[in-house]
Amino acid sequence: MRGKVWAAVTQAFKLPMALIRRMMTKLINRVLMSRLPPPKMAGQAIVDCNRRKMVVGLGNPGMNGSRHSVGMAVLTTLAERLGAPDSWRSDRQVSGEVIVTHLQDIQLVLLRPKLLMNVNGVSVAKAASKYLISPEHILLIHDELDKPLGKFGIKHGGSARGHNGVRSCVDCLHTDVMPRLRIGIGRPPGKTPVDRYVLGRFSQEEQNVLDSVMKQSVDVLLTYITDSQPQTSPAEGRRASHKNKSRTLSPPQDTTEEQKQS
Repeated sequence: MRGKVWAAVTQAFKLPMALIRRMMTKLINRVLMSRLPPPKMAGQAIVDCNRRKMVVGLGNPGMNGSRHSVGMAVLTTLAERLGAPDSWRSDRQVSGEVIVTHLQDIQLVLLRPKLLMNVNGVSVAKAASKYLISPEHILLIHDELDKPLGKFGIKHGGSARGHNGVRSCVDCLHTDVMPRLRIGIGRPPGKTPVDRYVLGRFSQEEQNVLDSVMKQSVDVLLTYITDSQPQTSPAEGRRASHKNKSRTLSPPQDTTEEQKQS
């Protein structure tokens, strides 16, 4: 009986505590956002802004190899593909590490926030202000619990779906139009707490699958970035494996293209 009472009390406090944590995160976002860096490219013509994009790898600094930081791992692979693996530089103005490079006629800013996941959006908003990049040209890469390991896909804006890093970006940029590349990590097995699971590292077997994911997701990124009509890009639910085929404002627009095993 005592156990049932305690369970009821715990359940009753879950919602208020979640709201308190949400309010505290918003407050921290506002404090950290109090001083935005001056625009670095204010003298350039406005039309140039349409040829400037940013790709952000969401995650926790210093936690390389964890499921929650898989977005940063994909971004690192992208930097290697662009021939700039050693070009990262720390930028205190944006609270992150930055590479500025070019892809065809597009000026591309790569960003690895140096803030915790829950306030990654502060770094993203600061970089957007400094480099004059509009939210619809900011692509977020992040882990996705609702996709199994080995699957990934583009989501065209919409709600954060419970992802704290994406929620921070939405709060700080005041819009949900940012496209996202969602990298599946799957749900935790059994009764493993979600927070322990996402902060844990990939097993060697999982890492082998992830290596294929990163290579193919970078292919998708390069196509998406250079595509003049990104809504036709490779789609939600694509499976990453060499043997497999398979938002603007809310509501989100998802494109689906399944690959099946051959």
